[in-house]
Amino acid sequence: MTQSQGILEQIVQHKQQELELRRSRRSLEELRGEVLGQPQNFSVRADLERRGGIIAEIKRRSPSAGELRPGLEIAALARTYAEGGAAAISVLTDERFFGMQPGDLQIVREAVHLPILRKDFILDEYGVFESKAMGADIVLLIVRILDDPALGRLIECAHSCGLEALVEVHNEAEFERALAARAGMIGVNSRDLQTFSTDLTVVERLAQLKQRIAPDITLVAESGIRQRDQLASLQMLGVKGFLIGEALLRAEDPAALLRELRGEAVN
Repeated sequence: MTQSQGILEQIVQHKQQELELRRSRRSLEELRGEVLGQPQNFSVRADLERRGGIIAEIKRRSPSAGELRPGLEIAALARTYAEGGAAAISVLTDERFFGMQPGDLQIVREAVHLPILRKDFILDEYGVFESKAMGADIVLLIVRILDDPALGRLIECAHSCGLEALVEVHNEAEFERALAARAGMIGVNSRDLQTFSTDLTVVERLAQLKQRIAPDITLVAESGIRQRDQLASLQMLGVKGFLIGEALLRAEDPAALLRELRGEAVN
């Protein structure tokens, strides 16, 4: 077993334990009843298709990079991202591996009027309904940790309760699985799960594949975007969204970096 596979397995195993605990405190039926019928607040996919944009991420640390922004204040950073022109904000809700809390999503919800992606390792419908109850507008679904029936079921579940689904893939095989599950918005994570290095040729290949076989899919690049020229070259390939975390979290002025990445003149 490689180190990275060990980490991913640890995360999923921990999430299964967390899920059992949360179910014991609040039933699936209670959660479903609370969120069904609530309207969809934002359509990030429509906004990205219209004008493109950056989904700016908030997390305190990661297994690969360690502590990212000492003294992080959630609400203040969310407002900074909004000031810099972020199209949406991604909030990690995992405590053990990323140093965050589910309640941090609500802090962001109250701080800014922007769409919010709940980024976590969601394994079943409970996590989808829970995301809606937290105040999320989009939920991340990771192909690598879901089988095909579960993936299709969770995409449908998200849509049923007024959420959009960003379906994360790492390679061509996972991209084709996402298409078979009728994903409308696909995020390409260019981070190698074995070495934790990033390789933007992954998203370049999948963008070209998307142009050939799935032109209606909205494509989002995840991981490794640090400079305007990287973003611009991927836009030329039809990538509409960019999920950026580490570069913004380590920046002295995240709003200024956002404006630079978006192509605004820097004074």
